[in-house]
Amino acid sequence: MAERVWLDVPYRDKDEAKSEGARWDPAAKRWYAPRAGVPGLSRWEALPDVPDLLPGEDRGFGAGLFVDLVPSSCWFTNVRSCVDPRDWERLRRMVTRRAGQRCEVCARPEARAEQRWLEVHERWSYDPDRRVQSLRRLICLCTDCHRTTHFGLAQVRGTDGVALAHLMSVTGFSRPRAEQHVREAFATWDQRSRTHWSLDLDILTGAGVTVVPPPDPAARSRAAGDALGRG
Repeated sequence: MAERVWLDVPYRDKDEAKSEGARWDPAAKRWYAPRAGVPGLSRWEALPDVPDLLPGEDRGFGAGLFVDLVPSSCWFTNVRSCVDPRDWERLRRMVTRRAGQRCEVCARPEARAEQRWLEVHERWSYDPDRRVQSLRRLICLCTDCHRTTHFGLAQVRGTDGVALAHLMSVTGFSRPRAEQHVREAFATWDQRSRTHWSLDLDILTGAGVTVVPPPDPAARSRAAGDALGRG
């Protein structure tokens, strides 16, 4: 049997790659070519794996489940939008693999029947003196924990009740304590959203991931204002 050739296929390209002959390995959760030299699949040939610990990454930073709102002035600077889709696939694969294919907060695995997937979330630190937003860690979260983390988006989608219930279930918070936590998170978000932050993605560039500069802070602020209806 010919040795399979692993591929880096971004989710958006999966149907096209499949039409060109790529196959899916459900155990490895990865696409592959059935043999070398398959026409049409060369553009997805695998790049070297990124290290399990990114240079300077702090895997203890931002542990547990909490509402983690990205300031509106930092919107459009998430890692996925700042790297090539193939690099994002490499990062996603590394993060879920090193987590043992389980959520790093609630320890549950992916469950298709329950519409629960494993997703990658970024943990950021904010230096108000230098006005720098720094990527400190990538963490594997299940859909439920990720929804709670992005509570503002859950509100927009009408799933904030589910998110709040999950927060209480995982943390043991009472409803009043959970609601207080959400209010405090939004107060922090409002304060941080008044600052234009510079982006520090050194833990990615140090791992050989090419970063595309995001829009400048003023452009991000205008786009965020438009998104919030303040433009």
